[in-house]
Amino acid sequence: MILLNSQVGNYIISNGRRYSYFAGNNYLGLAGDERIKAAVIRAVEKYGVNFSASRHTTGTADIHLELEKALAYFKGKDDAVVFASGYQGNSILLEVLRGRYSTLFIDQSAHASILAAIPSDVTGVIFYNHCDADHLDQLLESSTGSDPLVITDGIFPLTGEIAPLDRIYPVVRRHHGILVVDDAHATGILGDTGKGTPEYFGLTGDENIHQTETMSKALGGYGGFISGSRALTSLIRERSATYQASTALPPPIAAAGIASLRILGENPGLRLQLLETAWYLRKEIAGMGYRTTDYRTPIIPVIFDASEKARGLSLFLEQNGVIAPFMNYPVRKEMHQIRIALSVSHTEEQVSQLLDLLKKWKKKNESS
Repeated sequence: MILLNSQVGNYIISNGRRYSYFAGNNYLGLAGDERIKAAVIRAVEKYGVNFSASRHTTGTADIHLELEKALAYFKGKDDAVVFASGYQGNSILLEVLRGRYSTLFIDQSAHASILAAIPSDVTGVIFYNHCDADHLDQLLESSTGSDPLVITDGIFPLTGEIAPLDRIYPVVRRHHGILVVDDAHATGILGDTGKGTPEYFGLTGDENIHQTETMSKALGGYGGFISGSRALTSLIRERSATYQASTALPPPIAAAGIASLRILGENPGLRLQLLETAWYLRKEIAGMGYRTTDYRTPIIPVIFDASEKARGLSLFLEQNGVIAPFMNYPVRKEMHQIRIALSVSHTEEQVSQLLDLLKKWKKKNESS
């Protein structure tokens, strides 16, 4: 476990040592942004640290409504609803949509929050091959008579793969289903304006596509949200036990979300710069003969056939001042890899250092 003694940025301090940090999910470098920290301090001075109640009772404040308005504007939706953690989003959405589906179809590499969100009374749970729209189509064909809900990650957090919604959604439509996209790692990153995976594929505005999202990654803060029609957000507020029973977002966290959305809107080049550098880094890693994936996202895995190799590379990098962790992550599909997460705050020198170390490790281990 990496013990942090500093804020998260392109560098961290861990156990008194400074490391180049290619981990976490601070894609746009906003987690330590001075403008956001200033907004957080102002919110603490005005509201204190916590509202100490659920949104449903006495925990809703004007700052929550301001954040929801800003999120709805960012997403181009009628409304948005925020809650304590992005992890809760899938549970909340599957809970309030319960009357509209009878069978769940889940990507076999789905995030743990998707598996945890399966309602206890749903007995029809079917896993389709990872990112395989044809296999999904076959499964839906054989499940005639059911009301399907298909759920997938937008960007898969281990591999940086983008779910092929351009192939998946036509299948979902043909079978009169609902599509839910966990867009935790795509919000602020994919699409012409950073709205996520549906925007990336030109699928915005369809009421049968829902996204669950978080402010804890590209937006640099914390808390989950769902945007959509007022009918959907009202349903969440009125019927979701998860939403109603959770303590409201602390005011400094809500203030951080508002500030990060403002920065994102004023600086669209952040996302483009990030993706350009990530693509360069991915091509260089693949060019060395490492196995990785072929997507324009800031998550770049280095995949091995044995855990010992992945652990060994991660340790070698750490010994040389770079954190890129070996991943042992709770998904159904076993992976042996280190996960390189790029931030727009990484410098050219840091990227060059990482590439030099990867080259040295590969040369040493191929010749031994």
